[in-house]
Amino acid sequence: MDTLTKKRKAMLVISMRDFRSEQTKYLQMVKEGVEIILKSRTEGSFKLTPVTEDDSLMSKEEYFKMLDQSIQEAKEGKVHSKREGETIEQFIDRITSEQLEE
Repeated sequence: MDTLTKKRKAMLVISMRDFRSEQTKYLQMVKEGVEIILKSRTEGSFKLTPVTEDDSLMSKEEYFKMLDQSIQEAKEGKVHSKREGETIEQFIDRITSEQLEE
């Protein structure tokens, strides 16, 4: 099997009617890696995609507000640095406990 064949995923095109009647089945298939396209005569086509931990669940406005706040805190010197020899887990634990003490 060549590389192109290995990367190809199964794809299924279904009607909105079929989706509504068997949502759980189709959502499980998407979770298992099957690409599903929903076809609607009136609304067009839609691709079902599972949300992963890499996906953001915040709006652009919330994201930019947090980013602006972080930039302001950095300008004010409210920053944390990882100490030499400190693991990422230890660093996160330390700054989390420092924030709880504030």
